[in-house]
Amino acid sequence: MTAPLSPGFVNGEVSFWYRSPGVPTPGQPLGGDLQADVAVVGAGYTGLWTAYYLKKADPSLRVVVLEKEFAGFGASGRNGGWLTGALAGSPERYAKTHGRDGARRLQRAMFEAIDEVIRVAREEGIDADIVKGGLLTVARGPAQGLRLREELTSQRAWGWDAGDVRLLTSDEMNDRLRIAGATGATWSPHCARIQPAKLVRGLARAVRDLGVEIYERTPVTEIAPGRAVTPYGTVRADHVLRCTEGFTATIAGHHRDWLPMNSSMIVTEPLPEELWAELGWQGRELLGDMAHYYMYAQRTADDRIAFGGRGRPYLYGSRVDERGHTHDWTVDALWDLLVSFFPAVAGSRVEHAWSGVLGVPRDWCSAVHVDRATGLGWAGGYTGHGVTTTNLAGRTLCDLVLRRDTDLIRMPWVDRRVRAWEPEPLRWLGVHSMYRLYRLADARERRGMTRTSVLARIADKITGH
Repeated sequence: MTAPLSPGFVNGEVSFWYRSPGVPTPGQPLGGDLQADVAVVGAGYTGLWTAYYLKKADPSLRVVVLEKEFAGFGASGRNGGWLTGALAGSPERYAKTHGRDGARRLQRAMFEAIDEVIRVAREEGIDADIVKGGLLTVARGPAQGLRLREELTSQRAWGWDAGDVRLLTSDEMNDRLRIAGATGATWSPHCARIQPAKLVRGLARAVRDLGVEIYERTPVTEIAPGRAVTPYGTVRADHVLRCTEGFTATIAGHHRDWLPMNSSMIVTEPLPEELWAELGWQGRELLGDMAHYYMYAQRTADDRIAFGGRGRPYLYGSRVDERGHTHDWTVDALWDLLVSFFPAVAGSRVEHAWSGVLGVPRDWCSAVHVDRATGLGWAGGYTGHGVTTTNLAGRTLCDLVLRRDTDLIRMPWVDRRVRAWEPEPLRWLGVHSMYRLYRLADARERRGMTRTSVLARIADKITGH
């Protein structure tokens, strides 16, 4: 089905989240060499949270943030608006180095980070349309239903109790949101809806108010111990922190560290009240499913549905499509899926489509690191869970830089080392094979399979997902 586009349809131009205030005009670039205590590369959530907590902890520090475009240009201004407590990566992998208790501590820290973001937003006067309505995860069909129950069993084994996640009855599910073909659902309170661009722009304003210097239109061409090099001068600092997430592959020496994975979104025009009366969604929950080629969605503050999923997942050579333009077939595929969830929406239109990149490590687990000898540090590899994880990463980087002895620096993701992705063409073949197999597995399961397709298990093995 071809997606019906509104007369004012926009494709790309960063994201819909910037449509109302307008895409920001980048600020001034670096004006020459300077000396700082900490140089942060990247003005997304990770870099801004790190700068925020450093200045809060020690106002005397000179913290400089260097950004190629403008603060919030990358995934921080393009994501689905999920402030979720979901762990980036599997708890089993974190437990291999720090035991089950270590993995549980990291998970609890993620839950707490949701409320920390909300607290800071309130304290700093950042209106980011935040509603902590929780996360509704739905199963459509018997195979997805089986995975939903298996996931719940696994969560219980990792210490999630009924206050963290619970299986809903059919009536409870439909009271929250009526989804065509839904056969089951769980609900967790550990998720909040946000407007991503409002959060990142508000955070940029807050760190500037604290005295942090943000230089935009300033690409970093080299990161080395004690310096960050740009075309406009070199920032020398005791610590240089790389906070570039999906754009990490564009930095010399880091081409295969994290794979830049594309994700795409569409948003509808505002939907009328009578349609919402039919759908429900009064609690503003975030919505996800148990498909392999999964979706994610929210009801926006102005009563649209923002709906996302994987489009063209990876560009050869770890190239990054910076402007956010989305292929027509991806727009159509997302629209088809949205309408399959909500047939009543078929009479509305799509107003905006966009794409962004997220960072994926080889083992799909996030990491934070600061080398005391060189002063170099980094955080990232959030695999799509960055809205919350960045806050925890920023606080952890702060404690590592200041050499604080805290619980955060003993979390299992600190100093985690992961091997690089394979060279091309293996990287491209692996990622595209994985998603091709996931699509085929979902198609088989939609035809009535009662268990997870073996194709999905093969896809997991190919990339270590």
